[in-house]
Amino acid sequence: MTDIQQIKQRYHIIGNSVGLNHALSIAAQVAHTDLTVLITGESGVGKEIFSQIIHQLSPRKHNSFIAVNCGAIPEGTIDSELFGHEKGSFTGAVESRKGYFETVNGGTIFLDEVGELPLGTQARLLRVLETKEYIRVGSSKVQKTDVRVIAATNVNLLELIQRGKFREDLYYRLNTVPIKVPALRERKEDIYILFRKFCIDFADRYNTKPVALDEEAKKLLTNYAWPGNVRELKNIAEQVSVLSSNKVISAEELKQFIPESFSNDLPILSRHSGGGEGGDYSERDIMYKVLFDMKNDLNELKKIVYGTISGNQANMAASHVVPISTEQNPSLRNIVVDQSQPHIISSSKENLIEVEQSLSLAEIEKETIIKALKKHRNRKDAARELGISERTLYRKVKDYNLE
Repeated sequence: MTDIQQIKQRYHIIGNSVGLNHALSIAAQVAHTDLTVLITGESGVGKEIFSQIIHQLSPRKHNSFIAVNCGAIPEGTIDSELFGHEKGSFTGAVESRKGYFETVNGGTIFLDEVGELPLGTQARLLRVLETKEYIRVGSSKVQKTDVRVIAATNVNLLELIQRGKFREDLYYRLNTVPIKVPALRERKEDIYILFRKFCIDFADRYNTKPVALDEEAKKLLTNYAWPGNVRELKNIAEQVSVLSSNKVISAEELKQFIPESFSNDLPILSRHSGGGEGGDYSERDIMYKVLFDMKNDLNELKKIVYGTISGNQANMAASHVVPISTEQNPSLRNIVVDQSQPHIISSSKENLIEVEQSLSLAEIEKETIIKALKKHRNRKDAARELGISERTLYRKVKDYNLE
């Protein structure tokens, strides 16, 4: 029996895809060192399991392990949570408090959603990684710590660096050993095996007969995009187990539990459990949502532009020729509007001019946030409609100066 198989049995990991085995192999090899590890992967793929594997296989396994969700801690208190504070250092600091880097000394700290850390906290973390030193909030005394750091993120940190949201030096310090956990859609051969495991576990828990899928239902299950990954698959397996009247599920029955995908084959936007109130979207999914809305807006714009041209030039409808001023460009004396594609305008010389629209995702995201804030009376409802947490909305409002 190989080490990878032992790890799978010990941590109840199901699957045998190449990407999964490679990630487990790296985790096993790096565990006995003190190197910093950066685990990347979409939300719901099981990044925290890999941090536990690394800790339990390391010489630090008898010492403390703590998992910190950096995205769930308010920006004003994150430094105090990680590094501690002195009495009176800020309003509400009625007594001194130890931070995680002090209480977990000798053990391992897992920083999930490390991309959510404020820039000031990133500088403090970089110092810990480079010198093993930190300073409590409100103190001037330098303290030492011996903590192994494992970080994880479901966003592209290199993109955050380009936007000035993440320190480049910290990225390379964290990324000493990278581990990429594959998305569920990249492990198609494991999907039905995982589904059956979840159904059997559910049946054992409630003393019922586990459900199964027919061949067409298996194909449907395998070809679904699974934006929520293993977490979403488990939720659907439990829904099918409790709500289905049949024990052998057909494709038509299964469709009732699987969200419909967009007709343009964009990944499905489904809420991830465990992130903010009512769930949260990953930043990648927000971009997909923005792009999908942008497509609809562009179609509406084309209709308006074409309607205006058609109304103003009704007397030229037979020839479809729109007169355009040629003072600056004499070559465009006769411009023909292609009615089958109103956004495309061509000249008699077969030159093409396309109506341009700003494709800046930042601008589109800003406009979307403004619309949501105007529509709702409070940020809580606006964040829910946007599919993001209140903290993420607060940060973006601050970034775009929408106060």
